[in-house]
Amino acid sequence: MSANLHAKILVVDDTPANLLVMRRLLAKVDAQLIEAESGAEALAACLDHEFALVLLDVNMPDMDGYEVASLLQEEATTRQTPIIFVTAAYGDDLNRLRGYNSGAVDYITKPINDHILLSKVRVFLELYRGKRALQASVEELYQLNRQLKEAQQQVQHLAHHDGLTGLANRLLFVDRLDTAIQRTVRGGKHFALLYIDIDGFKPVNDNHGHAIGDDLLKQIASRLRDGVRGSDTVARLGGDEFAIILEEANDLTEAHLVGIQLCQRLGLPFTVEREGKPVQLRVGASIGLAMFPDHGMQRDALLSAADEAMYRAKRSGKSQCLIAAP
Repeated sequence: MSANLHAKILVVDDTPANLLVMRRLLAKVDAQLIEAESGAEALAACLDHEFALVLLDVNMPDMDGYEVASLLQEEATTRQTPIIFVTAAYGDDLNRLRGYNSGAVDYITKPINDHILLSKVRVFLELYRGKRALQASVEELYQLNRQLKEAQQQVQHLAHHDGLTGLANRLLFVDRLDTAIQRTVRGGKHFALLYIDIDGFKPVNDNHGHAIGDDLLKQIASRLRDGVRGSDTVARLGGDEFAIILEEANDLTEAHLVGIQLCQRLGLPFTVEREGKPVQLRVGASIGLAMFPDHGMQRDALLSAADEAMYRAKRSGKSQCLIAAP
């Protein structure tokens, strides 16, 4: 809808004949006309509408134009609405100054000159429409900027997270691992690395299909996340391989217990849906545990130690967590 259709003018006058004259004159401008016969009616109308302009009679009983203008100036929603006083006696400077102090932007004298009235009204309508167009452009820019930021955040998230499970991907995992090494070297503390390979995952894909396999991987990721602290990093390195950085794990025994508990979690049955029916699946996890700096001072050395411990766990019976060799 165009800004023109939204433009409204409020005409305030306690004399019906004057309202009729204004109605006929303002029929020539492209705006909706709303009338009020008293100050109270004018204030009520300003609560219900946004006006491009208020044409306000000065001399009215009960509440004159100065009072109405002053009250409109006090309200944040109407403070910027331009007010033109319509009066038969504005000639003296004192009354004119009082009007401007009350919030008037201009005066029109009675009897009204048609050309002067229409010229001034059209100027304020154009100002209003320009303001509305600018507001719409600013809002559009704001929305575009918000959408751009959301898109950038989504791209950044996709670049650093696994698309299937939502876990950190290998890129983010390596970055977090390097950060943990640097922080631990400065702070003199330890952290633990768990390298996880799912036992029995390939038969799931072979027997039930990749869709079931993907569902299972998502459930495995959820159990891994729930099994550690929010400050720890859980990553999917690819396929059915996962890794976890246990931040500030200063106790090898405690870190090993976390690994054992994760084995137990992943050994419990999983329920997936196949052809509309629930199916229970069982897999396990072989986990290798390495501590920094005990099992490696560099990233590759630490990864190799955890990887070797994981393969030992797999070769010696699976579904267990083994600590890397000293």
